[in-house]
Amino acid sequence: MIGNTILGFANYAASEGGGGGLLSVNGGLAFWTVITFLLLMFLLRKFAWKPILASLSEREQKIEESLKAAETAAEESKRLNEENKLIIQKAEEEAKRIREQIRADAQSAREKLLQESREQAQKIIDDAIKESERKSAEVFSEMKNQISSISIDIAEKLIRKKLDPDTDKVIINEYLKDISKN
Repeated sequence: MIGNTILGFANYAASEGGGGGLLSVNGGLAFWTVITFLLLMFLLRKFAWKPILASLSEREQKIEESLKAAETAAEESKRLNEENKLIIQKAEEEAKRIREQIRADAQSAREKLLQESREQAQKIIDDAIKESERKSAEVFSEMKNQISSISIDIAEKLIRKKLDPDTDKVIINEYLKDISKN
């Protein structure tokens, strides 16, 4: 609407002035141009300037907020990255500790098994020794019984023969030699 008014004044001035060229100054046209410009500035200031400035200010504020948000996001990202590194480091340390604990437990179990094996072997040896001692005692007891029986047989023979003491000694010694050979 304002543009049409300006063009209308320009056409009117050009038609009245007659033969002016491009460089000629038309006073009426200049006057109306200044009036139109001032009127336009007044209207812009009255109705459009505040909303334009408010819009520019709002846009500037949004840009600043976006920059701050981007900066905050970058800092948060950096912080989270550091936290992730710490978490990974702690996880690696925990895994290392668990591996070492498993090794220690395995070594402990190995030592325990070895100790139990040694104890079982020692028990088997002790049982074998006891069994051997028992068998030896049994054999010794049997030998003692046999010697007693033999001694009784010798005594019977000696009594039947009624020999002298020298003959008794010879018979006993011979009998003992026979026993020791067996």
